Amino acid sequence: MERRFCSPVGAGGPETRVDIAWHAVPNQAPLESTGPAAGHAPSISNDGSPVHRIDRRADLTESQSVPNASFSTPERIAAELAKLNYLAEPGLAAAIFLAKKLKLPLFLEGDPGVGKTALARKVGLLLGVEPIRLQCYSGIDRSQALYEWDFARQLLHLRGTPDTKSIYCEEFLIARPILQAVEKDPSVLLIDEIDRADDEFEAFLLEVLEGDTLSIPDYRTIVIKEPPFVILTSNGTREVHGALKRRCVYHWISHPTRENEAEIIRLNVPEVANTPLAGQIAAAMAQLRQLPLVRPPGVAESIAFARAALALGRNTVAEAADDALGVLVKQHEDEDAVRSVLRSAR
Repeated sequence: MERRFCSPVGAGGPETRVDIAWHAVPNQAPLESTGPAAGHAPSISNDGSPVHRIDRRADLTESQSVPNASFSTPERIAAELAKLNYLAEPGLAAAIFLAKKLKLPLFLEGDPGVGKTALARKVGLLLGVEPIRLQCYSGIDRSQALYEWDFARQLLHLRGTPDTKSIYCEEFLIARPILQAVEKDPSVLLIDEIDRADDEFEAFLLEVLEGDTLSIPDYRTIVIKEPPFVILTSNGTREVHGALKRRCVYHWISHPTRENEAEIIRLNVPEVANTPLAGQIAAAMAQLRQLPLVRPPGVAESIAFARAALALGRNTVAEAADDALGVLVKQHEDEDAVRSVLRSAR
């Protein structure tokens, strides 16, 4: 169903607020039904602007379930993630539980390749949704993260349609990841590699994550009753401001132990489960991470190496050392050291 929230006034007129009211309905996911059309008269806010409530209890179906049972305990979270081939140690499972229970963002920090982004995808699977990803980079601003207006379409509308309909409505609004996540329930918002963004963007996120409203001038103010499950990741390339971390549940994801990494490889590449290859790869990775490499391999590279060896028909790490080197080494300076370790792997 197409949704339009067009203000009856144009730019510069009084702001129309839309209050999105969330209601807990067992085993059902919320849909929208707008104020007057659903029999709800608009009320008046403190500043005199109309507030339209969106009642999300209407038109719910049993097929739209919200799987909250997976987050009942940290142990249950770890067990459910294991079914999805993700081994979460007790501290990580507890951090996920607390973030969901306390409705706080989850801040994951660690070396590249330890499974931070993969965890967001798995949490999304537990909630039955696809994570909405906001990839950070130097120079990113609020328009790329929250929303922006389609000025070209607005201009064409003004030129071609001589009516009084406001150009500040959903028809001309481009929703970016944060707004998309707020308007869905349930939702998972992945703010990936926050350490690549600037200090100004951190300050913007701080304002958004701790607030309970999102204001879109000339359009509406969204009252956030049920925040999305927010996961922030950082590779530690720079120190993220403490004010942002203090408002999150923080967890450092370390590289797995040799035994856990071998099990992760077996889960994700079941063809090597009954061979010594998984154990050999895990042992080689542990040795490589002790060397002063420019870019030490992560778990993702371990899995990729196992798949490469399988594709090449190699039964040991030493046999795959030369041909599969490219899935492990991403810096020319690391090639000789990595090749030497792989050739001597047992």
